[in-house]
Amino acid sequence: MRAFLTILGISLLLSIPFATNPSDDLRFFRIGTGGVAGTYYPIGGMIAHAISNPPGSRPCDSGGSCGPPGLVLIAQSANGSVANVNGIQTGNLESGFVQSDVAYWAFTGTGTFEGDAPKQDLRAIANLYPESIHLVARKDSGIRQVRDLIGKRVSIDEPGSGTLIDAGLVLREYGISNDELEIEYMKPSIAIQRIRSNQLDAFFIVAGYPSRAISELASDTEIVLIPIDGLEADNLVSRYRFFARDHIPPDVYAGVAKTETVSVGAQWLVSSDVDSEVVYQITRSLWHENSRKLLDSGHVKGKHISLQSALDGIAVPLHPGSRRFYNEIGLMQE
Repeated sequence: MRAFLTILGISLLLSIPFATNPSDDLRFFRIGTGGVAGTYYPIGGMIAHAISNPPGSRPCDSGGSCGPPGLVLIAQSANGSVANVNGIQTGNLESGFVQSDVAYWAFTGTGTFEGDAPKQDLRAIANLYPESIHLVARKDSGIRQVRDLIGKRVSIDEPGSGTLIDAGLVLREYGISNDELEIEYMKPSIAIQRIRSNQLDAFFIVAGYPSRAISELASDTEIVLIPIDGLEADNLVSRYRFFARDHIPPDVYAGVAKTETVSVGAQWLVSSDVDSEVVYQITRSLWHENSRKLLDSGHVKGKHISLQSALDGIAVPLHPGSRRFYNEIGLMQE
């Protein structure tokens, strides 16, 4: 735990360019994550801890890190997918966690990135785990299905967010226009405050479960999760390759039943400029059995990070270093 916290703490103290010279004793590789209350940050910390291999580390064959010698990964708190894409583009980050839908929009210059030049130097290391669309409502709101949102006070997140785009796609699939809602545009933290004070009926948030923010809300306010299922969910998945069918198990949130929904993938992206050998070694270490032990014993989402789903819903090209690894183990063929 002390080593884990040390790696996280480095992100608060350093803003060090990535050293690409393989002869350097110590090199840093930043992972843009999300807010400290979300899922990206603790997952980034676990991955950083699993792969970092500073001088003096225990050897791989003795149960230590199998990452590139001298490489220290830093889980850096950031504002999530869009900010991480921009950080990779500007060189302020070597890598970042990005929702599959946001990655697709950035790469194609559509959706949230409409009007921007396509960011076609984005490359993927792996798909990590599903991020579920949570449609959260006050239990006393009377909302039990998506169409019950009509006439209700609903937040679909801030302009420019990936959640806002996803919420719009869901509402459109159910035949609901924004004009039929008392629409609000606010970040989830504010929406949660409004739910508590009964100034809002429902809100959308895209997050890996359990979301700490929703768990805290459920501990003091009766809520329900509204299912996104049936033909509408099937249509979303078939129309948009970054969506997948998903469900949130019962009692993930206090008193909340199993809920069908759709999800996007949390994906680890880098720039095409990052050295292929470094990315190859990072990818190989991510899927090593030594890293598996750490992923399984940390945040609940760590157990969902699986080699079997490493290529699911990849929305941008794989980095050549990662592609080399997946070819070597027979997960893909060229």
